[in-house]
Amino acid sequence: MDSDLPAELGTRRGPGRVRRAVSDDVPALVALLADDVLGATRESGDPAPHDLAPYERAFAAVDADPAHLLVVAEVDGEVAGTLQLTVLPGLSRRGALRAQVEGVRVAAAHRSSGLGSALVTWAADEARRRGCALLQLTTDARRVDAHRFYERLGFERSHVGFELPLDRGEPGRPRG
Repeated sequence: MDSDLPAELGTRRGPGRVRRAVSDDVPALVALLADDVLGATRESGDPAPHDLAPYERAFAAVDADPAHLLVVAEVDGEVAGTLQLTVLPGLSRRGALRAQVEGVRVAAAHRSSGLGSALVTWAADEARRRGCALLQLTTDARRVDAHRFYERLGFERSHVGFELPLDRGEPGRPRG
């Protein structure tokens, strides 16, 4: 996935920049993922997992796939946020490309600074640049503050999402 990076980000606390994530960023990215109530349970460890190998493998797979772009937002040279942008081809909407945003996180010290808004706005601009007709994301139903944040940015509630944990059941078979 070719992009114009790094790019400048404006925040209320001063300038930042977005750049492609590199493997050396993995510990900081994992710390961002673990730094909230839901992430703390999914990314076991305190404050982050001691075994980074699964994350390093996942990073390598994401980084090698041109349909994915994992970025970090830096402020004063420090990783302060992240997101993953994925371009999805499909038949619906007359064969339109869609962009999916995943894993949006901003470090606690940078929340309410405008960094998250700048980062998601950058993702929307990048998706447009790549010819996408739609930018979509999912967020956990319990993340009420995140819902307000995305609605302020112009996202509309449009779908009901479902997930099937593959380690706990099979489609069509009752759990139990």
